[in-house]
Amino acid sequence: MTLRYLLVPLCLALPLGAPAALADTSAFDTIKIEAGAKLFDAECRRCHATDATHESYGPKLEGVIGRRAGSVADYPYSPALQTAGFVWTEPALKAWMADNQGFVPGTKMRHVGITDPVVEEFILAYLRSVQGGN
Repeated sequence: MTLRYLLVPLCLALPLGAPAALADTSAFDTIKIEAGAKLFDAECRRCHATDATHESYGPKLEGVIGRRAGSVADYPYSPALQTAGFVWTEPALKAWMADNQGFVPGTKMRHVGITDPVVEEFILAYLRSVQGGN
């Protein structure tokens, strides 16, 4: 699924005064979060949940920004991620999305390879919107 196919419907839904709407940070943030949710669904949700009440194969990502890597209770992380010793910052999450195997060699997560900075930013906007679970 390409970014264009996700963004076109969102842009068409903007009011006729779209440039004015985009000047409103909250309107643009809403668009980024909605696009990020769709991109997260396409790229990440098959393994990760963002709501602690939903089951997932991978660790829950609700509240991931600011959380120590490898720290979700009862999740069987690889030794590499258990001992990685960093906090999930936005730059760390971008590096992980782009090349998780290169960022933490030995991790058990398959390589995702999300290298488009716009896609990364939209997914981060969505993750910022689900920070409630720290």
